[in-house]
Amino acid sequence: MNLELIERRIFEIRGHHIMLDFDLADLYMVETKVLNQSVKRNIKRFPSDFMFQLTVEEWSNLKSQIVTSSWGGARKLPFAFTEQGLAMLSGVLNSNVAIDVNISIMRAFVSIRKCLSENKPSKEFMAIKERLDALESASEDNQNSFDEIYIALAQLASKDISILPRNPVGYKLK
Repeated sequence: MNLELIERRIFEIRGHHIMLDFDLADLYMVETKVLNQSVKRNIKRFPSDFMFQLTVEEWSNLKSQIVTSSWGGARKLPFAFTEQGLAMLSGVLNSNVAIDVNISIMRAFVSIRKCLSENKPSKEFMAIKERLDALESASEDNQNSFDEIYIALAQLASKDISILPRNPVGYKLK
């Protein structure tokens, strides 16, 4: 299974990386209704930190990210499965397709976690950011200094560099 295809179906909601029931049903090659029925038959395996239903606001925000023009099928809010919920789902759905898909999903989650951990800002970057934040909020005088710097930078950026005098480049003939 293509990891990139799976990673595009992983979203962040409520501080969790999740996958939606209809995306999972598509990957497992079952109807969403069948997936949700299997989950409901085993609801004790899915506490609220493993699976939750999206709110109307969460769903509308997510639809704008997914860029869906319409939402076919049942008009219920989708269920979101966290990584732990997906691991539990592998015990509920017992087919060769489900096993293969679950392995790929776990690899996608590991890949995302690895990418996030590698892209953390360095300690040096954070130290510089903290110093700049402290300088900006230290006093009114500092703020005026920053305003002057920003104005000077804006003036430099607005100058047309092509009209400034330049020394000729190249060799001089004797």
